[in-house]
Amino acid sequence: MADGLTISPIAGALGAEISGIDLSAELSNEQFTAIHRAFLDHHVIFFRDQNGLTPDAHKAFARRFGTLNVHPYVKGMADHPELLEIIKEPEDTVNFGGGWHTDMSFLEKPALGSLLYAVQVPESGGDTLFANQIAAYEALSDGMKAMLAPLKAIHSASREYSAAGHSAQARKSMQASTATEAPEYEHPVIRTHPESGRKGLYVNPAFTLRFSGMSRAESKPLLDFLFNHSRDERFTCRFRWSAGALAFWDNRCCWHYALNDYAGQRRHMRRATVNGDRPV
Repeated sequence: MADGLTISPIAGALGAEISGIDLSAELSNEQFTAIHRAFLDHHVIFFRDQNGLTPDAHKAFARRFGTLNVHPYVKGMADHPELLEIIKEPEDTVNFGGGWHTDMSFLEKPALGSLLYAVQVPESGGDTLFANQIAAYEALSDGMKAMLAPLKAIHSASREYSAAGHSAQARKSMQASTATEAPEYEHPVIRTHPESGRKGLYVNPAFTLRFSGMSRAESKPLLDFLFNHSRDERFTCRFRWSAGALAFWDNRCCWHYALNDYAGQRRHMRRATVNGDRPV
């Protein structure tokens, strides 16, 4: 504990709740160090009752970890372009969420992490699942690890954010634009975490198109295996939101999945994303 912080794991695979902290106040170096250590140890951390977290305070906390991303295909808040408003209205019928992914892997330098804040949550439903990709890698056989070690994969926003893509269709509140001509970037299939040094799988169903040097048809069987393996229940945790809660996950080693099980209710979230580095 540091300055009254309590860190409580919520599952065996990943995830911890941190209490005894007001993120809208200036953090001491000791507090920040403890939070950063928990982030690396647990891969996703949660803070409840952060009811005073204004957009400026949200960005200030996120900036302690790096510079903030301005999404290339989704328009941010008018006065805070670094913050995305993720809103599902009661009358919305399009399936919002419902897909495992890693934020921003379609960039040359993908995101370090995402900080999602709950402004308004439904009475029930709308939980988020997370999956530990370091644990998923470590559970593979030695033979599979050896086969994957030299492979690289192509990531792009062209499918997800194209006119027919899920995000462009579902995220009307986020003003998603089309990305048909989005660039493609090559990332290692096995990524070494730049801070912990641990290895993890780095592919995801939303943005990974194929393996480098292979067609989509040739890539599909192995990618499908990895996608199914990576979301196995033993690698996951589940977070039930409450108004004023904030989740901060490590996109370098985590997937997440927003459940769409709250038809007829409103859900309003706000997200900041911290820029990262080129995967190795």
